[in-house]
Amino acid sequence: MTVDHRDSQAIIPDGMRRTADAYGSSPAVSVAGGCLIFISGQVGVDEAGLPIADPEAQFVAAIENLREILETAGGSLADVVEMTTYFTSILDLPVFVAVKERSFTTTPYPAWTAIGVNELALPGLRVEIKATAGLRSPAGTQR
Repeated sequence: MTVDHRDSQAIIPDGMRRTADAYGSSPAVSVAGGCLIFISGQVGVDEAGLPIADPEAQFVAAIENLREILETAGGSLADVVEMTTYFTSILDLPVFVAVKERSFTTTPYPAWTAIGVNELALPGLRVEIKATAGLRSPAGTQR
């Protein structure tokens, strides 16, 4: 689903509509005719909206949210050009790297910054991932 506003469009996969409405934000916004996608911070939560306890499973879920947004926009994880991750414990970095390596398998790999923080939006969150993607062939206006 998309919402037009000037030269940008919100990218809101159906499963993310409730969260987008609750927080008054878009999971992602496209500009430049849908070729440039700015993805809001994604986290790994369960069906009830609670952080997944297992770090690896939480990291996988956060990356799956990125994938879902990009697929809605007509892209894939291969289109990610920049990624910033926020960790509540930098000790989780090796586990995240292993998950990232399974998910981002094509070159060039995204430029990546990892930052340690004290807290994220919900207690129990271990990572939040924001990203920018450049799509060669965006899905157009039907998202």
